Amino acid sequence: MASRLVLRIQERFARLTTSEQKLARMILERQDDLLTHSATELAAMADVSKATAARFFRSLGYADFNEVRLQAREERNRTEPYRYSVVGSEKVALGRAIGTHLELEITNLTRTFEELRSDRLTRAAELLGEAPRVWLLGLGAEEGLARYARLLLARLRHNVMMLGMNGNAWAEDLAMTGPRDALVLVTLEPRPRILKPILSYARTTRMNVITITDRNYLLQAQRYSAVVLPCHVSSFGLGPSHTSVASALRLLSIAFAAYAGDTALQRLEIISGIHEELDDTE
Repeated sequence: MASRLVLRIQERFARLTTSEQKLARMILERQDDLLTHSATELAAMADVSKATAARFFRSLGYADFNEVRLQAREERNRTEPYRYSVVGSEKVALGRAIGTHLELEITNLTRTFEELRSDRLTRAAELLGEAPRVWLLGLGAEEGLARYARLLLARLRHNVMMLGMNGNAWAEDLAMTGPRDALVLVTLEPRPRILKPILSYARTTRMNVITITDRNYLLQAQRYSAVVLPCHVSSFGLGPSHTSVASALRLLSIAFAAYAGDTALQRLEIISGIHEELDDTE
């Protein structure tokens, strides 16, 4: 479920002033900042005045920002992931593990798509459609996600390639990139050191970077990305959860298919025909 603050913003958005709407958009994008920043800091981040921030929260029905933060903290405490401990029989523990895992993944998906802005998804689809070439990049555990996205997008358009697919041939692959190419980057913690020079080169060649990442990396990603699609990736261990990331990549592919229209459909038909000729499907 959306937070009470989000629901209030959505309900009253049309009646807000231009400056208040600017602050509202920033808060919708970065809800976690409510717990770590003051009202003055939030106003500065949105480039509005402190008076605007105070008026904004009052217009939403709050006495002051402290009430907003208290509500956000209470809601976060109710939905924050927790670790279960093995007690009793292994069968009971396993049952709890399945239930808590399912609950956590549903929460990750729900938060991700409640906070996803449709205009950003549309812009990402446009960049994919306008790009001479589309590159996919995932390092470490995220390489599999990038390969999955490459498979989806390659069914919808030509010139979709993995960056760094041939081992350490980064220089050779980067030399093939150019202006207006789209780079779909999937990055979660931990981030290898090589990511920084790759992104630096992407900026030099004026590639349009579409980043799918966790919310903790949102600020850094915005510095080099044309579009950022943040995901909730909470887990009980073994690294970040990939559930919402995989779903976001699939949604991005669907959005591109809608943007490309008949061209994407024709390519799907061609690929289906080739599969039949190869007799490689069951």
